Order: sequence, then structure tokens, then C-alpha cells
Amino acid sequence: MTSLPLGAPPITPGRRLVLARRIRWIVAGTIAYNVVEAVVALAAGTLASSSALIGFGLDSIVEVLSAAAVAWQFAAPDPEKRERVALRVIAFSFFALAAYVTVDAVRALLGAAEPDHSTVGIVLAAVSLAIMPLLSWFERRTGRELGSASAVADSKQTLICTYLSAVLLVGLVLNSTLGWTWADPVAALVIAGLAVREGLEAWRGDACCAPASVLVGAGEPSASGGCGGACGDGCCSDR
Repeated sequence: MTSLPLGAPPITPGRRLVLARRIRWIVAGTIAYNVVEAVVALAAGTLASSSALIGFGLDSIVEVLSAAAVAWQFAAPDPEKRERVALRVIAFSFFALAAYVTVDAVRALLGAAEPDHSTVGIVLAAVSLAIMPLLSWFERRTGRELGSASAVADSKQTLICTYLSAVLLVGLVLNSTLGWTWADPVAALVIAGLAVREGLEAWRGDACCAPASVLVGAGEPSASGGCGGACGDGCCSDR
């Protein structure tokens, strides 16, 4: 399950255990935060009749599902055996998120909902916009070092949540100050397209890392070059 940059030293068993433990802590924190986020967003969205807030709350539930899949994988003695199933769950969570956001955005554009001002929603979106990028970066960095495609895919799910936080914040602020109810659904459609792309990558297992079985050797180039031919986009490096 290890994919290393060209010329990097082999990962030691001790380091592997440290990284696996770190991922378990990251996903545990992600799950805890998203449970709270979902409850607050769904409650505030219902009170304000805000489809954007309700959609954001449902996205938090999807994020919990994705993080739980990674937690389930790394609870096993040999996480690599569960990686494909975890990637499938993450891919489906991306598709479900894209489907809901698309339907909700189209409904909003057609005038199905007129959301009220929500101070709670604005604060929640701002807090999530500050926290989610850090969680995503930390999990992505750890997943790349460990060579876990599912951890990297889950970090992308968290990054999608970051984008949705920004969309939600802009939408709520514009709706509250200028009455631009169309701003949120238009941006949400862009996010839905991105979610579909990331879901397809997770389904194919193209989340930047490759299992150890496909590598020629730790830190050694394959015949096709690079990190076993698995990181053609440069994902092996921490960028």
C-alpha cells in the first residue's frame, strides 16, 4: 500500500504504524466535527427554510460516511485488503453528494425556495471554511506518505466540503445583504461537477497512490517511470 516519491527511502514498519494511527485520529476528528456540523446545519436550515443549509448538513453526513469507510479500513490488521471497498464507498458518497447538490441547485434556480437570513448558518460556514482545509491537508499528506488511496480520496471529500462551505458562506451573505438568491445554486452546480470527477477517480482508484503490489520497489522507478507508474500527475509529492 506504499507509494513513495522517486528516490525516497523505504517506509519502515514503525513509521507505517505511526501513519496508520495518525489517519485513524484524523478520521475520528473529521467524523466528530461533521456530526456536530450536520445537526447544526439541518436545524438552522429547517428554521430558515434554506435549501443550501439543509444541503450542507446532508453533505456533512456524506463526509461522515466517507471518513467512516477509511476508519473501518484502518481498523483492520491489514488495511490494504479493505482499500478497494473503502474506495467504492467514498466514490458513492461523491456521487450521492453531486446528485443532491444538483437537484437542490436546480430547484433553487427555479424558485422552489426563498431562504431567510441565518446568522447561525453564516457562522457555521465560516468555521467550517477555516477547519476543513487543515483536516484535508493533514490527511492528504499522511495518506500520500503511507500510500493509501482511500485516505487521499477521503481528503478530497473533505476538500469538497471546504468548497461547499465557501459556496454556502457566499450564498448566505449575498442572500442576506443583496437578495441574490441565485448565487448559491449556480456555484453549487460547479461543485457538483467537481464531486463527480473526484468520485470517478476514487472509483478507479486514481487517488494519487498505488498499492505496494504494483510497485517495482519502494522509491524505485518502474519501467514506465515515476512512482510505479501510479502518479502521473505528480501526486506523489506533497503539493
